Amino acid sequence: MSETPQHETEHFVGLMSGTSLDGVDAVLAEVNLAGQTRLIHSHYLPFADSLRAQLLALHSPQPNEIHLAACAANDLARLYAQTVNELLNKTTHINVRAIGCHGQTLRHRPADGYTLQIGNAALLAELTGITVVADFRSRDIAAGGQGAPLVPAFHAQMRHPEIHRVIANIGGIANISDLPSSGPVRGWDTGPGNMLMDAWIKRHLGEHYDRNGAWAAMGVIHAELLDRLLSHEYLKLGPPKSAGREQFNLEWLDSQISGLSQPVEAANVQTTLLEFTAISLCDAINRDCQGTQELYICGGGVHNAVLMQRISSRLPGTQVKSSVALGVDPDWMEALAFAWLARQAMHHAPGNLPSVTGARGERILGAIYPA
Repeated sequence: MSETPQHETEHFVGLMSGTSLDGVDAVLAEVNLAGQTRLIHSHYLPFADSLRAQLLALHSPQPNEIHLAACAANDLARLYAQTVNELLNKTTHINVRAIGCHGQTLRHRPADGYTLQIGNAALLAELTGITVVADFRSRDIAAGGQGAPLVPAFHAQMRHPEIHRVIANIGGIANISDLPSSGPVRGWDTGPGNMLMDAWIKRHLGEHYDRNGAWAAMGVIHAELLDRLLSHEYLKLGPPKSAGREQFNLEWLDSQISGLSQPVEAANVQTTLLEFTAISLCDAINRDCQGTQELYICGGGVHNAVLMQRISSRLPGTQVKSSVALGVDPDWMEALAFAWLARQAMHHAPGNLPSVTGARGERILGAIYPA
């Protein structure tokens, strides 16, 4: 690995494609010597329906899955490279030191000692001519941690010396970063974010997501279903913990619906799923982040006005705002975090927080594929 440059600032690209399976978020970020990160440009490319279906299918065991996963990884690398190239076409004469690529999670099983994110980082480096840092979660898991969430280490820069803040990312899964004015930063996955709502509306209306919560607003909460959802064992665990499609998926939802005493209308299920996301997030804050004064939300959930209203109603003593109020566009927060994580790896600096993941100590995260 090359020695750390002594330039005042460096440029990194961050790539994020999450559990929502919607597409690729890309940012060009400027990072100074203190690790402070500034967004310069951003770009988004959606997944083709065929790739989305391919990735979704790979979340369950199937014949020939090793070959299928390798082919999907190559397709992802080509899409990542296209996204990077289109992003960098927005600027000129900028030397990008590295790309931080989260990859697409197919399995996240820290209890079994492994996690799997695909994306063929070697091919991405070949196609872009830029060094790639990938596979950020594995080293933390090797050190006894959850390998997730990783973003709280980046959020720690947004701590206030006198105000207790929490930052919530509501993507497919919802996670929080607890930023008290003093003491350790903590963070964990609180449960489903948009994942179940997206899957349910896709099944019934053919839409990829419930725009602004409009469908959920048409229904009513089904109390019996909500109670069944809230009885999920994951919600009873204390942090550190992390979740994914292994815990929250359509098959599990179907099993909860099939056990109801009476049928439930599809719109009412959507309303109940939205309430499930709001309650699981707010219960985690009320129980484990007592004294929170400000909650800043990023990720796709911030655009769901009904969800935002339900969260605000359950946190009456807390100011609930978009991360825009912190100067960070909510759509690009996670991609910025992976640009920062790439910077940490290239500087031989730790990228995890043991107080978040439960790892035995700080670790340098990521495998580096030189240009």
